[in-house]
Amino acid sequence: MKTDFRVALVGCGLIGKKRAACLDPKQIVVCSDVNLSRAEELAQNVGARATADFREAITNNDVDLVIVATINCALTEVSRAAIDAGKHVLVEKPAGVSPQQVGEVADAASARNVRVRVGFNHRFHPALRKARELVDSGAIGPLMFLRARYGHGGRLGYDREWRADPKLSGGGELIDQGVHLIDLAGWFLGEFTRVEGHAATCFWNMPVDDNAFLSLRTAAGQTAWLHASCTEWKNMFSFEIYGRTGKLHIEGLGGSYGVERLTYYKMRPQMGPPETTVSEYPGEDNSWSLEMKEFWEDIRQKRTPVPGLKEARAAMDVIEQIYKSSGYLTP
Repeated sequence: MKTDFRVALVGCGLIGKKRAACLDPKQIVVCSDVNLSRAEELAQNVGARATADFREAITNNDVDLVIVATINCALTEVSRAAIDAGKHVLVEKPAGVSPQQVGEVADAASARNVRVRVGFNHRFHPALRKARELVDSGAIGPLMFLRARYGHGGRLGYDREWRADPKLSGGGELIDQGVHLIDLAGWFLGEFTRVEGHAATCFWNMPVDDNAFLSLRTAAGQTAWLHASCTEWKNMFSFEIYGRTGKLHIEGLGGSYGVERLTYYKMRPQMGPPETTVSEYPGEDNSWSLEMKEFWEDIRQKRTPVPGLKEARAAMDVIEQIYKSSGYLTP
């Protein structure tokens, strides 16, 4: 998609490359990574400059927008610097390693009147977008509760990667994949006023959690029952939404998670077995592109991005409470 926005990409690993693939190469002005060779490789592919100094990248006068795809501990520092330079920002989830960090970014963005979107790309998967449409139409009636699971099995040496170091990651599986579940649950049910559950290290030899079990409740009593795991072994995603007159079940995210599928169970007047409709979305994952397209519109229309820093802070509030109650953080 061609636009007139010019981009600095900070963080040129797997996610940075996914973000770059959503842009017209001519948009990318500069690529930055602490590993200069990684920045140079991506920059060469798109015809941009490379630097190991993110401040040099974000203060470039040719840059309008900064994509921050670093490890968790650097997200806030880079985002704040980009905002201070007057740039719009797309920062990967979780946007910081504490609610306070996310709040500081939000305050800075408000003061500088720039737009900040947080990379919760799962909201842009076709099955989840269709589920949102059905819920909004009243197809399954008032929502009662939802149940969701998200997990993978790690890999050899996983307990020695940066995600296993709390100083770099801010936590384990809950802050990694679990933050997506919390965001999606809030998208459908709203604000959670009661947070219960715990995080645990069941298998991996690391000081962060590999499993988290959450029960979140809204003021109206709706419950989100969530499990995030990196002892799943077979990658899986399952998101079930229960209404008074029907149910929606989203499975898979494509790739190793299996074909993305939405099953709609419609209650019959006489109850019994429901009418069942299955929709599959076997195509390429375009959630990243759709999310980027939405951000262009945020900037053009000068609107507050959703999900943005408000939603990221709400998710981090939940994560902090679980980590404190589980002994991963000092209360």
